[in-house]
Amino acid sequence: MAAAAGHVGHEIEAVRRADGESRTLAASLPRLVLEARRIAANVIHGLHGRRRPGPGESFWQYRRFVSGEPSQHVDWRRSARDDHLYVREHEWEAAHTVWVWPDRSASMAFASQNARDSKLERALIVAFALAELLVAGGERVGVPGLINPTANRNVIDRIAQAMLHDDRARTSLPPSFVPSARSEIVVLSDFWSPIADIRSMLAGLSASGAHGTLLQVVDPAEETFPYAGRVEFVEPEDGRVITAGRAERWAGDYHARVALHRDQIRAETQTLDWLFSTHTTDRSAADLLLFLHSGMMASRGSGGGSAKAGRVA
Repeated sequence: MAAAAGHVGHEIEAVRRADGESRTLAASLPRLVLEARRIAANVIHGLHGRRRPGPGESFWQYRRFVSGEPSQHVDWRRSARDDHLYVREHEWEAAHTVWVWPDRSASMAFASQNARDSKLERALIVAFALAELLVAGGERVGVPGLINPTANRNVIDRIAQAMLHDDRARTSLPPSFVPSARSEIVVLSDFWSPIADIRSMLAGLSASGAHGTLLQVVDPAEETFPYAGRVEFVEPEDGRVITAGRAERWAGDYHARVALHRDQIRAETQTLDWLFSTHTTDRSAADLLLFLHSGMMASRGSGGGSAKAGRVA
């Protein structure tokens, strides 16, 4: 009986915790969606998309019929409005598929006093905005394990709704899947996972020839380690606690381990011709979005991924 009662207690606590998290996410998503659309609109202004006429399903424009074209191309309903013949063109859809994956695990909820957003909020804002920007340019965007690639203009709403109804465990790295060789992948995470796990993820995602970007989203405190005196550090993923008597003495080792971890990730991505960079949440989300979009366009222009890696300006 005691064991059964304990199990019920844990289950009730889990339900309450899940309920609180879902309500928090539901309350914050509308703001994140609006912020993402604002940022996407600012970035897309002045950028030229890839939309152009060609084979596809989405209506693009009407144009005058050219002598010698097959008569079945004529849109007779539109042509009946005046004395000219018109052809109904569709959007060119030989576009890339872009998979965007924002890390929604427990460690992403962290936000220090100097951050503009939590890591989770920043990852979601940029993922939403990037999806909007890409779809506006004629691309298809999907989220691994959540939604299939789509060119729907309401892509942000689709992703947000899928997240709200997603009851699976929040993993730190994207689920295993096989993207096509023409696909591009953007993973937004803090990447504090063991390097073996990151290496395994990269091997799986790149096996088909797909290219991608790993963007490490970190809090300013994770960069500077501004701690002193007795500090209790809690691992959000498994609840482990580490207590430092004089935390300032840990700073040197901490920075060395972070630098080593990033060097290891960078070595893996460079081998695959992927891009790796870092971004702190005290910086502008618009800067990160422009960096990602520009990097993807440059990568396509060179016929592959980018060998460069660094910090987002």
